Amino acid sequence: MLLTRSLPLRTHVQGFLIYAAGDTAAALLLQQFSWLRLLGMALVGGLLYSTEVPAFFRWLDARVPVRPSSGQLRKTSRAVLTLLYFNPLWIARHYVFLGVFGGAAETLSLALLPVAGRSFLLNAPVSLAANYYIQNRVATSRRFMASAVFSGVMAVSYALSAAWL
Repeated sequence: MLLTRSLPLRTHVQGFLIYAAGDTAAALLLQQFSWLRLLGMALVGGLLYSTEVPAFFRWLDARVPVRPSSGQLRKTSRAVLTLLYFNPLWIARHYVFLGVFGGAAETLSLALLPVAGRSFLLNAPVSLAANYYIQNRVATSRRFMASAVFSGVMAVSYALSAAWL
């Protein structure tokens, strides 16, 4: 029941626009822009990410509730669990979407896993700090949007990491 709650259309629109914008910025920086990639990543953001990320946030709220008097350990736990949710496998899956929609499906292999692992480790300190803020300071109704904006920024970082690492 916790994972099947319907989401407002606004959440899907936010995912569609924000993830598409973040990836488009990354694609433009890498001179890899394509309309198929833009549309594909918009659909991934608007259909998949906008469904699964809020479901994770609801799960997290049920397991580690936010309370005004929450101790530091509880607040840190929320950030760490969020960091672990967006783990190297999640990043590798994102790279797969980039490859499929960016026209590089033939380059997809298990070699993405070490790149995703290095990207995760490289970005972990920033992700932990941002997720601490999002999970403990942002209102529940705005948490997906804040996370999507941060993910859009990270999409630029992951895209650059994929090229550099």
